[in-house]
Order: sequence, then C-alpha cells, then structure tokens
Amino acid sequence: LKLRRFPKDEIDRRVREAAKILGIENLLERKPKALSGGQRQRVAVGRAIVRQPQAFLFDEPLSNLDAKLRVEMRAELKRLHHRLQTTVIYVTHDQAEAMTLGDRLAVMSAGKLQQVGSPQELYDRPTNVFVAHFIGSPPMNLLKGTAAGGVVRAGDLEAPAAAAVPDGPCVVGVRPESLSLAGADAGRAGLDFQVEVVEPLGGELLAHGSIGGELAAPDSEAGELPLADGTARARITARLDGRLRLKVGDRVRLAVHPGEIYVFDAQTGAAVR
Repeated sequence: LKLRRFPKDEIDRRVREAAKILGIENLLERKPKALSGGQRQRVAVGRAIVRQPQAFLFDEPLSNLDAKLRVEMRAELKRLHHRLQTTVIYVTHDQAEAMTLGDRLAVMSAGKLQQVGSPQELYDRPTNVFVAHFIGSPPMNLLKGTAAGGVVRAGDLEAPAAAAVPDGPCVVGVRPESLSLAGADAGRAGLDFQVEVVEPLGGELLAHGSIGGELAAPDSEAGELPLADGTARARITARLDGRLRLKVGDRVRLAVHPGEIYVFDAQTGAAVR
C-alpha cells in the first residue's frame, strides 16, 4: 500500500480491518521470524486482502503446512471466502482441499481440462477414468472387465449393467465406500475379499486386500486408458464400519451397493453413460 502511495490513515485502516478478519490483531507488532507457519500464512492472505482485489489467486497456499495446520487453514479460507464474497481461483494437487473448498472444480491432467463441475457432480458422475480415480479418498477401485448381455464382469464381480453399456472389454469402477460386509445372501454383486492390511480410524476402517481379477489404474500422464498390472489378483480398498474386527488373513465377502458400479470404455477411458 505504501508503494501505491495510499494515505497513512487509509493504510492503517485497511491493515487493521484485514487483521481483524484473519484474527491476527495481536500480532501486528511482531517480526515475521516470530510468527508460526499458520500465522505467516494468515499474513500472506492479509497482504492480498488489503488490496481489495476482484479475485484472489491461490497457488497451493497450504502445501508447506503440517497436516493439523492445513485443516485449520482450510476452514479459515472457507470462512474468509464466505465473509468477503470475492471470487477465488485455487490451484491444488490435494483433492480433499478441492472438494471442501470449491464451488466448482476444474480437473486437469497433462495440461488438458478433463471435467468441470460441482464437487458432488465430479464425485457422482466422473467423465472419465482419470477423474474417477482422482476424486475420492481412497481412490476408486478400477478393474479390467467385460460387458455381455446386459451384465458386467470384473474378476469375482458380476452385476447388471446399464442399458447403454456395449458388449466387449470395459473398465469397472467401485468406490471403497460402496463396499460393505455381506452375508451369505449377498447376491451376484459381491466380491470374495482377502484382507491384507487393516487401518482402524475409529468410526470406520480401511481394509486393503485382494480379489480375483485384474487391476487397472489410470495413466497419470495421459489421463486416458488404464494400464493393467497383469496380476492374477487385484488389490482393492474397502471403507467399512469401524466396529468390525477384521484381521490380516481373514477372508470375507463384500457386497457392492446397488447402482454404485461405474463402467468406462476400455480404449478411451471415457465413462459409459
């Protein structure tokens, strides 16, 4: 503001107003070296606020903070956006930041725009296998499959396909949260799962293990067709109820929630609608 030759009283007013918004009024007399990482991040945002721009441009602003501070600053930025009502263009490789902060997301790969839409739209209706694998944590499980006679098969998985799915090779996607422990009557849309790693997270647990089938994963550079790993068993992840007491070596059957199976073209990786 000094370089822009603002009057001293206007500079003081804007600085104190920005400090109040960011909750750093008690830090104005400190030198930068006396500030924590989170406080320095607030100061950096404050330097943008005092200019009263028409849009904020954030390029991975939280990447140098530790995990706890990232969560705190993410909430601060959300509150700040709501208060200022100013457009924010936010670049990040962290899809959790994108999902929680964005009103509209633009997913890019290798310099190409893959899909634009609301966070929920990209989660529910990914346009291709790259977006499907990128949006969601843990990422979507992707398997090599085939479609025939209105049924898709991918290793142990067999389920009714949408009418639009043509016969032939395809890629079948199932999100970890679309899997649950099944009983003997799980029906056809189920998987025989061997537990290899268990991550208890309190209210939920992540179970990593293998099923019969071939794994597919998106080519992160091209964002096009998945590459098969050629193994006899595919490693997948399931997000399950935290009250389950699974252990390494257990063999269980997982059910796939109805209507939550995704199908992608085997050549282009595009979603089959």
